[in-house]
Amino acid sequence: QVTLVESGGGLVLAGDSLRLSCAVSRLPFSISTYNMGWFRQAPGKERDFVGTILWSGSTTYYEDSVKGRFTISRDDAKNTVYLQMDSLKPEDTAVYYCAADQFATRSWSEYDYWGQGTQVTVSS
Repeated sequence: QVTLVESGGGLVLAGDSLRLSCAVSRLPFSISTYNMGWFRQAPGKERDFVGTILWSGSTTYYEDSVKGRFTISRDDAKNTVYLQMDSLKPEDTAVYYCAADQFATRSWSEYDYWGQGTQVTVSS
């Protein structure tokens, strides 16, 4: 069974940094063939796109509000994807999810595999 496990969330102050990890196992094919996305969902809101790193590792896409603050990277040898979040703001507070799919990029509905999420709370 495919599993994606996010970790690294927590409670931080505005301006702080966090690095989320997503450990992936038992994908049908090598993780190196999957685009890996990060999404977030705040209470009472829809799940929103944060960013994606393509299977090649050389191309990333970000939602406008996180550009320049968040960075996605991947280490396929460790089957792990990272979301480095700097200059955090209270509006970044949400449950953060990682997702895997061989073709999807920005649309959460196109991703086949999901983690259970990790809470990030940014206090002012």
